Amino acid sequence: MLESSFKLPGQTAFYKGKVRDVYTIDDRLMVMVVSDRISAFDVVLPRPIPYKGQVLNQVAAIMLEATKDIVPNWVKSTPLPNVTIGLKCETFPVEMVVRGNLTGHAWRTYKSGQRVLCGVTMPEGLKENDFFPTPIITPTTKAHEGHDEDISREEIIAQGLVSKEDYEQLEKYTLALFERGKELAAQRGLILVDTKYEFGKIGDTIYVIDEIHTPDSSRYFYAAGYEENQQNGVQQKQLSKEFVREWLMENGFQGKEGQVVPEMTDEFINSVSERYIELFENITGQQFVKEDVAAADAVAKVIAELKSL
Repeated sequence: MLESSFKLPGQTAFYKGKVRDVYTIDDRLMVMVVSDRISAFDVVLPRPIPYKGQVLNQVAAIMLEATKDIVPNWVKSTPLPNVTIGLKCETFPVEMVVRGNLTGHAWRTYKSGQRVLCGVTMPEGLKENDFFPTPIITPTTKAHEGHDEDISREEIIAQGLVSKEDYEQLEKYTLALFERGKELAAQRGLILVDTKYEFGKIGDTIYVIDEIHTPDSSRYFYAAGYEENQQNGVQQKQLSKEFVREWLMENGFQGKEGQVVPEMTDEFINSVSERYIELFENITGQQFVKEDVAAADAVAKVIAELKSL
C-alpha cells in the first residue's frame, strides 16, 4: 500500500507522515496505517517497498505486547497486517533515543573530537561500535518536517517541553524498555545497538506510542562475530534499513539540495522487500506470511473494529 484514502465514521483529523497515514477518531482513538512508503535522509523515495508496512506494523505489535508489563502502550487492536488502532495520546515533543554502542551519529560526533552528546559525556578510549559502560539517552526534538535536533535533558526541562517529573519517568521507561529489547534481541542472536521511543500521555498516565524495536527505528548487530570484528577493526554486520541509505550514498544521494534520487529498479525494489522480510524473521523468530488486503475490504474491517472499541 502506497497510501490510504479511508473515510471513517467519527473521523476528526488526518495526518500523513513520511511512511504512516494517521486517522483520528472522535478525538479518542487513532487508526495508524503503515504504508509501504520508504524514507531516507528525510526524503520519501519515489517507489514503495512491497510488504514493508506489514513488516513494521507486525514487529511493533509483537514488541509492544512483549513490553506492556513495563509501560502501558497505545495499542487497542491490529485488525489488519499494516493497520493498528490505539489510544490518542497527547504526544511528548521529544524522542527518547537510547544508545548501547558508539555507533552512527554518536560515533560521528565522537570521531570529530567531541565528547559530549545531548549533554551526556562519552568516555575516552572507545572505538566505533564499542559498548558504552552503560546505555546513554540522547534525546531529540520531534520534528513534523525536516530534521530532528539534538537536545539535552537540561534543555528539555528548562524550556518546559516536558516537566521534570515526567522526564524522569520517561528516562526510567526508556532504559527499562531498552533492557527488555536487548534481552529479546539476545534470544535471537542479536545485539540491540540503539533505538528510539516516543511517549504520550492521557491524564496522569504515560504510554509508549508508535513503533518500537523495528528495523526502521532501531539498529541491530549480529552477536556472532561481534567481538572478533571489534578486535580486528572490521565493520559489524547490521540488521537495519542502513543498507538503503548506503545504496543511496553509493549512487550519489544524501538528500541534499539539487541531488536526484537514483532509479529504483524492480530488482532493487524486490531486494529491499526481501531484506525487510529477512529482518522480520530474524528479529521475531517467526515466519513471515505475506498478506494482501484489498482497499475496500480494509476499510470495512477497520470500521467493524472501531465499532467494537
